[in-house]
Amino acid sequence: MNPNTEHLYPVILAGGVGSRLWPRSRKSSPKQFLDLTGNKRSMLQEAFDRVQPLTSTDHIYVITNVEYIDIVRTQVPDLPAANVVGEPAARGSAAAIGLAAIHLQQRDPDAVMAVLTADHLIRKPATLRQVLAAGVELAQSGTLITLGIEPSYAETGYGYIEMGEALGEYNHRIARKVVRFREKPDAATAQQYVQAGNFVWNSGMFIWRVDAIMAEFARQMPELYAALQGLAPALHTAQAESAFERYWIPLQGTPSIDYGVMEGARSASVFPVDLGWNDIGSWAALLEVLPKDDDGNVAHAQHLHYDSTNILVFSEKRTIATVGLRDMIIVDTDDVILVMPANRAQDVKQLLVEFKKRSLFRFLD
Repeated sequence: MNPNTEHLYPVILAGGVGSRLWPRSRKSSPKQFLDLTGNKRSMLQEAFDRVQPLTSTDHIYVITNVEYIDIVRTQVPDLPAANVVGEPAARGSAAAIGLAAIHLQQRDPDAVMAVLTADHLIRKPATLRQVLAAGVELAQSGTLITLGIEPSYAETGYGYIEMGEALGEYNHRIARKVVRFREKPDAATAQQYVQAGNFVWNSGMFIWRVDAIMAEFARQMPELYAALQGLAPALHTAQAESAFERYWIPLQGTPSIDYGVMEGARSASVFPVDLGWNDIGSWAALLEVLPKDDDGNVAHAQHLHYDSTNILVFSEKRTIATVGLRDMIIVDTDDVILVMPANRAQDVKQLLVEFKKRSLFRFLD
């Protein structure tokens, strides 16, 4: 363990369903537990691999849904069983982070939490470890830290962070003050942000002292804070289940960590960084970031084609043959075949609404 990170606790959020990666990602096997990049490791396993060299394994926590606890323990067997924390119901990112915080608060009053996720592709893991160690230093001041991705183009699908003055150098990384968080922009505004040079993409990764984030919960999200205070004494006891029923289940409509805390934080800082980062939120994202073959296609299948390019083909069993296709996605599973233009990948969620309307739940579970 790096002596500078002895109080660092990476927390990997792994509780989502990943509906935009349907039909591979489903309720019973969501995207974080799948090998989507073809390297024989699930996204959760890759997230674990990235931080494991930085700190001892028993400092790494995974927050997931209770129904996925066994999957997590199977995929990451080196994790202590107590470090896999299950939410009985999804209540948003702020609540998940709060649940991790009360676990760490009991264990180490000096804990510094690094909030990471299991659905990011990061091609520069050594850089991530460097900036996490830098965050441990900066977090001692009590500021809430976010990692900002240096934009490579004018993306409209991500939120942005406007950066202000430099705050200093930590572990060879420059930190800057957060001026404000910006919503996902239109194309013209995104172009302005990139040209301005003081905007970064909001990665959804954070670093802070546990006492600092709990103080912000108390100030900005008192309902969540009260629930966490009610839950904390029951953790690891026979009363845990009833405590979750009393305090956790009523937390419906809890704001995300961005809305609930970061936008109103008394002190927020950002490390601008190039991590080779992508948010794997859709099939189009995979088509964009995965290596293409000599014909310009991403083929995780036996794919025979004539005059087809920039298509993603996935099939576990069947040979897929295409003629004259451009910018398409084809996903073949045991019971469903999905075919769509790449630029309509965000509409998979709308398709799932139709399945629910027709009570075709067997294709979703």
